[in-house]
Amino acid sequence: MRAMLRWAHSDLRTHRGEALFLVLATVGIVTSLLLAAALFGYATNPWQRVFTQSRGAHVWIHTAASTDASDLTALHDLDGVEAVAGPYPTTATTVASRGTRAPVELRGTGERPVTGRPLLTSGRWLDPDRPDGVVLESRLAQALLAGPGDVLTLPGDAGPLTVLGVADSAEPGYRKGERPGLVWVASAALPPTGAVGGQVIGLRLTDPDATDYAVQRAVTLLGAGAVSEVSSWQQARAEAQGDDRLLGQVLGLFGLGALVAAGLAVHGAIGTRVRGHLRDISILKAIGFTPGQLVRVFLLQHLTYALLGALAAAALTETLGPRLPGRLGDAVGVWQGLPGHTAALVAVPVAVVLFIGATTGLAAWRAGRVPPVPVPRAAVPTGGRLSAVARRALALRLPPALVLGWHKAFIRRPRTPATIARLALPLTLIVVAMSAWTTIDRFHGQPERMGLPAALTVHVDDGAHAPATRALLARHPEVTAAHPGVEVAALVPGQTATIALRGLGTNEDPYPFALAEGRTAQGPDEAVAGQGLLDLLDVRVGDWVRMTVGGRPQILHIVGRSIEPDNAGRVVSTSLDTLRENDPELRPTLYQLRLRPDADPHAVAADLSRTAGRGQLDVHAVTNPADGLSPLRGVVVGLLGVLALIGLVELLTVIGGTVREGERDLLALKAAGLSPRQITGITVTATGCTALAAIAVALALGLPLARWLIDAQGRSSGIGAGIAQSPSPMALSAFGAAALLGALALAVVPAARAARRRLADTLSAVA
Repeated sequence: MRAMLRWAHSDLRTHRGEALFLVLATVGIVTSLLLAAALFGYATNPWQRVFTQSRGAHVWIHTAASTDASDLTALHDLDGVEAVAGPYPTTATTVASRGTRAPVELRGTGERPVTGRPLLTSGRWLDPDRPDGVVLESRLAQALLAGPGDVLTLPGDAGPLTVLGVADSAEPGYRKGERPGLVWVASAALPPTGAVGGQVIGLRLTDPDATDYAVQRAVTLLGAGAVSEVSSWQQARAEAQGDDRLLGQVLGLFGLGALVAAGLAVHGAIGTRVRGHLRDISILKAIGFTPGQLVRVFLLQHLTYALLGALAAAALTETLGPRLPGRLGDAVGVWQGLPGHTAALVAVPVAVVLFIGATTGLAAWRAGRVPPVPVPRAAVPTGGRLSAVARRALALRLPPALVLGWHKAFIRRPRTPATIARLALPLTLIVVAMSAWTTIDRFHGQPERMGLPAALTVHVDDGAHAPATRALLARHPEVTAAHPGVEVAALVPGQTATIALRGLGTNEDPYPFALAEGRTAQGPDEAVAGQGLLDLLDVRVGDWVRMTVGGRPQILHIVGRSIEPDNAGRVVSTSLDTLRENDPELRPTLYQLRLRPDADPHAVAADLSRTAGRGQLDVHAVTNPADGLSPLRGVVVGLLGVLALIGLVELLTVIGGTVREGERDLLALKAAGLSPRQITGITVTATGCTALAAIAVALALGLPLARWLIDAQGRSSGIGAGIAQSPSPMALSAFGAAALLGALALAVVPAARAARRRLADTLSAVA
């Protein structure tokens, strides 16, 4: 054991840099995987906790105010319905607090229900002695910057409302510009404001997997004309997870990819060191080392490196993780309080150490097979005889260093493809990370190509004065176009869910949808749809779809697929004129505003609100989905550093193997008249050719892989394929040049040292 430790210590002193890189790479890998676990837990657990504690309803059905109460009560007797929440009367209106306005649904209730029970986070529940008291849903409270004791104002002559409490709910929460917030108010004090009133009822099911069937039966019982909107628990969970799950997927994907790359790098490093120390290993066996001892030396060395890195990563994540800025810090803080936190904190590092140990064991097994008596090396040079191409190149008086270096890189041994593959793997992941970064930049820099041509959305309470409102908006100097529109909830065929039906623009001034497939809607009854809607209805571009809007059928021809970031892509869009064919009295209730490229959306929104006066317009900036991915930028930078370390380890292995295998050719090259500088050039050229081949493979595989991964994520989120953006040729050229120049620079010093070795040293190495 003492001899094994002394040999391991001597080997560590010889390869300090490689050991440090392996430890740092393990730190980056384990940290990425732990952060991914934290984000997954943060994305799924809070909503699940609220849903479980509140005995949330699996389905919420909004109906007209005229719906018969007996029909709503009959829903309790449907097969598969465990409990019912409501029905509650509702009123749609707008509230304002601290200069911020938000559309809301006032829900009349009394005592806190057993099913769909709001969980108070601050304040108290409704008080019969305070008829003006309300309780806000937590997301709405955050948007309004309101808390217990604050006063909310209503439009018109309605009196103010006093916030008594804030509560969490498992229902789909407030989303600015997409979904109104929820406000609980005493039924007797429900103010008669707003133009839209109705009822809502929640169904808790015995079998959550049968949600679609239960919704279909409920809508059939009530009648399609009575149902205005249906929301399910799957929709609420998906929205609660939001971008956190995507961040977790990105971290997990790159963490696993980096783990595989690190394992292959360790495998290659050990294999190269074994080939370079065959004589030393034979001597160790001759003096009494068993094959098992040799394998254990290599295995324990690299397990120690991996263990140090894993422990450091776990400690850093546990102590510094909650202090990370933004969502990552919040996620780690919440994750540390979840039940599975300790198990993940132990399982992830252990799994990484075991994986690295497995790859180390496979490579170290070769050391145990080295015979105790050194086998004489073959007389044939490592590169084999010169090929016809190489001989012809030398005959053309090309520099011998370039010709022999190219020959040494690609014809010297069958291990070359494996070497290129190991070096290309981290480079491929770097190309994928660059593509993800470029796609996020495209959302910010060119939102009109990503389904966000409008910068502001304006909601109006009364569409009767549409021409005057549009003229007011168009007069603003920063507004280049004001597209009128309307958005309504529509029941899909089978009546199992609701989608968003939008009428935007007119035939004379069409709305500029960003299309990924098909063409724009030009004729009557033509529309474009998001990926989420196509998947929900199992239709494709060119099909006809039938939906129900307020009890009336609407049949549209899908002629294109639009990139649709809102409502999980469950959106079908046509022109306002097409919707008016079914309802000539339809008036626009919103306007999509396009601004000048250098305009500040928030400043324009504030200016328009002041110009309109009296709270007539609800103006807000369009939410960019890339805003929620801002933590991904820091993640990408960290991953690039980890992958660069892994690539550096593999590159050092390639250089070391090239130098060692060139020692046997050193005498022949010097005898042929090559100078030390030319011999150095051979090794540097061989390294550069290997790196260049790996770069070419990384670009050839990384670009289509990145496009496929990003588009696959787009399809799964409902936005749809077609959002992937490859890095610019300049960025790719800079990446390739940096990798190639780095490889050449690293190879110069060891190659120069080997070329200037004394003849006696060379003879001892070849013997």
